[in-house]
Amino acid sequence: MLARVVPVLALLAGTVIAVTNSPVAAAAHEDCRPDGLYKTPGVDVPYCTVYDTNGRENLGSDKSRRVIGYFTSWRTGKNGQPGYLAKDIPWTKVTHLNYAFAHIDAQNKISVGANDAGNSSIGMEWPGVAGAEMDPSLPYKGNFNQLTKFKKQYPNVKTLISIGGWAETGGFFNADGTRNASGGFYQLGQSQSAIDTFADSVVGFLRQYGFNGADIDYEYATSNNHAGNPDDFWISNANRGNLWTGYSAIMKTLREKLDRAGAADGKHYMLTAAVPASGWLLRGQESYQVVKYLDYLNVMSYDLHGSWNHFVGPNAALYDDGKDGELSAGGVYTAPQYEGMGYHNTDWAYHYYRGAMQAGRINLGVPFYSRGWQGVDGGTNGLWGKAALPDQSKCPPGTGSSVGSTTPCGNGATGVDNIWHDVTAGGAEVPSGVNPLWHTKNLEAKVTGSYSAQYGLDPVNDPTDRLTGTYTPYYDSTLKSPWLWNNDKKVFLSTETEQSIAEKAKYVRDKGLGGIMIWELAGDYGYDSAKKEYFIGDTLLSTINTGLNGAAPYGNLKASSQQSQSLAVDVDVYGFALGDNNYPITPKIKFTNRSAVTIPGGTKIAFDYGTSAPGGMADQSGFGLRVVSKGHSGSNVGGLKGDFQKAELTLPSWQSLAPGASVEMTVSYQLPISTPSNFVFTFGGQSYAITADYPRIGGGTPPTTTSTTTTTTTSNPPACSLPAWDREQVYTGGNEVAHKGRKWKAQWWTKGEEPGTTGEWGVWRDQGAC
Repeated sequence: MLARVVPVLALLAGTVIAVTNSPVAAAAHEDCRPDGLYKTPGVDVPYCTVYDTNGRENLGSDKSRRVIGYFTSWRTGKNGQPGYLAKDIPWTKVTHLNYAFAHIDAQNKISVGANDAGNSSIGMEWPGVAGAEMDPSLPYKGNFNQLTKFKKQYPNVKTLISIGGWAETGGFFNADGTRNASGGFYQLGQSQSAIDTFADSVVGFLRQYGFNGADIDYEYATSNNHAGNPDDFWISNANRGNLWTGYSAIMKTLREKLDRAGAADGKHYMLTAAVPASGWLLRGQESYQVVKYLDYLNVMSYDLHGSWNHFVGPNAALYDDGKDGELSAGGVYTAPQYEGMGYHNTDWAYHYYRGAMQAGRINLGVPFYSRGWQGVDGGTNGLWGKAALPDQSKCPPGTGSSVGSTTPCGNGATGVDNIWHDVTAGGAEVPSGVNPLWHTKNLEAKVTGSYSAQYGLDPVNDPTDRLTGTYTPYYDSTLKSPWLWNNDKKVFLSTETEQSIAEKAKYVRDKGLGGIMIWELAGDYGYDSAKKEYFIGDTLLSTINTGLNGAAPYGNLKASSQQSQSLAVDVDVYGFALGDNNYPITPKIKFTNRSAVTIPGGTKIAFDYGTSAPGGMADQSGFGLRVVSKGHSGSNVGGLKGDFQKAELTLPSWQSLAPGASVEMTVSYQLPISTPSNFVFTFGGQSYAITADYPRIGGGTPPTTTSTTTTTTTSNPPACSLPAWDREQVYTGGNEVAHKGRKWKAQWWTKGEEPGTTGEWGVWRDQGAC
């Protein structure tokens, strides 16, 4: 990128001055920084070791989208159950592996436990197992040795250490299998000193074991009571008011320390997170202000329905169908302020995060496991029926009467319908219908798996462990969701199939998302023709690869239109009520001028927010905020149509912002949104992106400004030789036009759609300046 001088006119208190970007040669690595990614001040982060000059991740010559598989520590093959080792991973079909899990130890440091022969991460060996031989050049053994060994053969695959998870967000497991309720992330976030210790230890851990980054699985920093693991309620419920502040501090500290380490080591260390898809959880997580610290996020777009309550529905529907039993009971579809919008689906969750970041930094999660109920009453082949536990005094911890809820807990499937046993801290089984998908394929095929005894099934003495009735497959074409229904047992198991996974891959491909995340690889299936049964395989992983191979590069820009200059302005969104009181959602938005020029009264401020909330945002401060463009309105059956609701306000004529000054306003909206973004400040005839968005222009750093009271320079865009765009003209794919000093190419038939307004994946593609 060449150094540049951009003349800018700013009207300040009736005086015309010039604001000029200083000519500074852009750093090579800065050219590779993804749009919107926070830049640690004063650090030359080596982004180009991971990203290209368009800010897109380098995934190897044959991949344009991510395929991220979670690989777990506990499927060792040494506990009487089938193993899944690094040698079993289809390495050519993944781009990233997240190792689950590390934890926070009693000294506030990352840990995978003591280095002994029984430690599957760093000490265990598998003598005699072909492909699991140790690399003797490495000072550690276990799964980490194996991952490093195979990465030498597949250098384009990145590995990340995942920290936390459901069981270890608020504690960790001792060597004897008991759980140390240390407080984990909940405790860590209350002390900056502890956060610093943790972040420093993460840097050392990545260097020691050769991981490419850290993946934070904090479940969950929400202000909603009784969210997350019930074993952690002693500390999570007691600190709901400060969990989000602590989480933000953790992520900011990690980002900055990883950036400094990366600059020292000459390689960019990645920071990612597993994030919720649940509208209920997200309502208690402010506006997810941490997205700026993440290379990308993985949406846990599953567990949207489960036996924690009696509403029977899909585990991971792609779309809403307007019939969700839980939402219907809550009056969501009939409340006018919601406009009939359902929020228990993957598409809604994607649009929540899209409001704050580009599509390419968002990956959709898919479950390679089932969830289900027994004793289902009503619904269509079980779908949208109900299944309450008959004795509500025996609800599992964290559900129903155990937490004083008036919503009944569910009658989760057990026995042969629950072989991946969820357990409490005390080891008691939680009925939930959780199975690897290879087991659900055997249920459908009426095959009693040869592995049954390894999972504790005793069909001779326990009737619930017997394979009885017929598991009939069904698929809803609106939800894009499959399930098995056993009418004899009234068992409903929500599953995934090649058909549903192909639909999700198509969604990712068509909308420009970064890729797909999988929990977890060992749940995938293949057919064992010798044993005549399904077992661990890579059928669905292959389906993902087929769907994503050859896809266009992912979306790398946050906004549908880009500004050529930026202004140093901070935006803070804060003042959220806690838990169930956070409705309607009425935070404050504060603008702080960090530039060296005064922002005058009359400045127009425009910004986007995601279509996860209806286009009815209003302000309560007299700034005249209004939504001027709606990407979607009304029901979202079949999917949300656009990405953004665009809002505008104007600073009052008397409300100028001198350097360092702030102004705040209170806004109101109905469903959760991630942080408002794509701000554009317009005054003096010029428009600016702002540095709070960390745009690629200007490197995310404030422009150096000078001023004078005499300059009135203006500049005109160069003339284009192409014909000017005509609203009444029909254009077809390949036609090129000129509009507002830029060249545009039509991707398909269009009429009346203005270039620069259709978005990165719309009909018009920007071909650059004339």
